[in-house]
Amino acid sequence: MAEEIRLDCGVSIIIEKNTMVRSAALGIWVASGSVYEDDSTHGVSHFIEHMMFKGTENRTARQIAEDMDKIGATFNAMTGKELTCYYVKTLTSNIYRGAEILLDMVLGSKFDQTEMDKERQVIIEEIKMVKDTPDDEIYDTISELVNKGNPLERSILGTPESLAGIDHDRMHEYYRKRYARDGIVIAVAGNFDEQKIVDLFEEKLASLNEKLPEYERTVKPYEASYDVKVKDIEQTHICLAVPGISFSDDLYHTFVLMNSILGGSMSSRLFQNIREQKGLAYNVSSQNSFNSFTGFFNIYAGVAHENVAKTIKEIRYELEKLAEHGVTEEELAIAKEQAKTSYIFSLENPAALMFSLGRNKLLMNKLFSVDESLEKFSAVTTQDILKAAGMIGNLDIYCGAAVTGQELDLKEIIDESKNQ
Repeated sequence: MAEEIRLDCGVSIIIEKNTMVRSAALGIWVASGSVYEDDSTHGVSHFIEHMMFKGTENRTARQIAEDMDKIGATFNAMTGKELTCYYVKTLTSNIYRGAEILLDMVLGSKFDQTEMDKERQVIIEEIKMVKDTPDDEIYDTISELVNKGNPLERSILGTPESLAGIDHDRMHEYYRKRYARDGIVIAVAGNFDEQKIVDLFEEKLASLNEKLPEYERTVKPYEASYDVKVKDIEQTHICLAVPGISFSDDLYHTFVLMNSILGGSMSSRLFQNIREQKGLAYNVSSQNSFNSFTGFFNIYAGVAHENVAKTIKEIRYELEKLAEHGVTEEELAIAKEQAKTSYIFSLENPAALMFSLGRNKLLMNKLFSVDESLEKFSAVTTQDILKAAGMIGNLDIYCGAAVTGQELDLKEIIDESKNQ
């Protein structure tokens, strides 16, 4: 079971030790993401993440990389809608040095204007790369559609126009507000000396502001919408999405199992029908996207242009069958075994465990024991699945996005699939 240690400065350290391994993973988790941005700061959370690697008062960008290489560490960062994480994975003997380097980055980055101007261009190239990758672009598009009217609508990367307005002062002001002690969690998993970790972080983080600013979330009613982008590509990439649930919802484990049965594995209904039986797609799947206050469920398929209508017809069929008849006891038992196995495997990987600990504490302020999580999967019934299926079983309320090589009316195709 994970343990929480509260530092005198107010920051929580979440630790889970495993003395059977010889490595450790540590992450500094920050309540900074695109949901906290406005038009003048759109993209700044991700921009700050990039700038953390560009030099501190003690190290140049090259020295940061070289110092991590000297201890054989893997290190990186990620920015999401609601959080940012800076992490390092290395041998037990080196995790303290790795943590010190991360601390130097998070507390001492200079946000040099010249480096900012260069890194801004790097992020613009990142935006172009997403637009050149249809299955990445369509996920961003569907996320904007299904979240329209709530803070999750904003992309993580920002836009070239919004990035152009972010200078040193604007970035530093956002950093000063969001990188506050009550919005930071340290997560550590693997084999390590917990007292050394505590001693390392105790005084260093006291220099940050104590409290995050007040944050008021506004969410408008959901309304289905559609977006089709025509490009010179050989496939049509389809993504359909509907509002789902949050991390903390009582149906969380039910949605995980339902997704596995519908489109989360090679034995799933969508995969077996659309790929194996009909041969309509190489890649077809479903996915949950969970956040702290809401989420969405989506279905993706990459198909030949002429097979769009046939594929959507089969997606509708599988959704309606699920909503009307639910799942069999055998399907549910298989999904439970898959979920439990995946969960247990993640606990044996220090990095995966660290990500789970940090995310759960920062977004939900919760820690789960192994037995508690396994029991929640075991407790899901076919009636629970039927209840969840009723929330996602009507294709007519889905948003729809397509990146395609030909003109098409996606809403019309979805509407016509009712009569085929």
